[in-house]
Amino acid sequence: MEPQNTILAIGAHCGDIEVTCGAVLLKHRTAGDRVVLLHLTLGEGGNPKLSPQAYGEQKRREALAASDVIGGEALFAPYKDGELPNDEGTRRYVMDVIRKVQPTRIVTHWRTSIHKDHANTHAIVNDAILLASLEGVVSTLPRHRGIKGIYYTENWEDPEGFKPYLYVDVGKELARWKECVTQYEFIKGEISSFPYLDYYEALARVRGAEAGVRYAVSFDIDPFEKKRVVDVLP
Repeated sequence: MEPQNTILAIGAHCGDIEVTCGAVLLKHRTAGDRVVLLHLTLGEGGNPKLSPQAYGEQKRREALAASDVIGGEALFAPYKDGELPNDEGTRRYVMDVIRKVQPTRIVTHWRTSIHKDHANTHAIVNDAILLASLEGVVSTLPRHRGIKGIYYTENWEDPEGFKPYLYVDVGKELARWKECVTQYEFIKGEISSFPYLDYYEALARVRGAEAGVRYAVSFDIDPFEKKRVVDVLP
């Protein structure tokens, strides 16, 4: 049976998408949707005790293990951590992934960030979505115009201007989310002093309290999408 939806989640580094919204991806996969994770870089520069090559190989293994927990598909772009170029070549690379995967929904980073790779990812993805829809943009793959929604994750490095708009109840997925993200050594606190697991679990509790559930993950969307059309006041 064909999945109802295909979720394409695009992160700047391995681990970005899983830690911010892996629980939501798990929920969609459980419902029968296809989930594809595109990692634009491995995030190979984040371990001071290992060379980028050695840590990159580790991060690739960890990303595959995390994807296995979700039941998703992992794709890896050829770009370097800290050097993700916001240029035509990168936009066309992501465009071709969109055309190949044919997603109904895309999840990626918010527009502003203290990390250049995150902000570049946002810009690249939005440009690539447009390119993927245009018949006149030449590629070996057919255009794709079936994207029904673009959603931006809540990342501690991307706070400026982010306002929670959509809340997804992930109470039933939290344990499996922990299993997913702890495939990464850095999430377990064995590389960075930043308490990733504690932070994002606490954030899910806060967003859950706001949404009236135990745990939730929030997303923002583009301002022009924030509209409701009704006949009378609801």
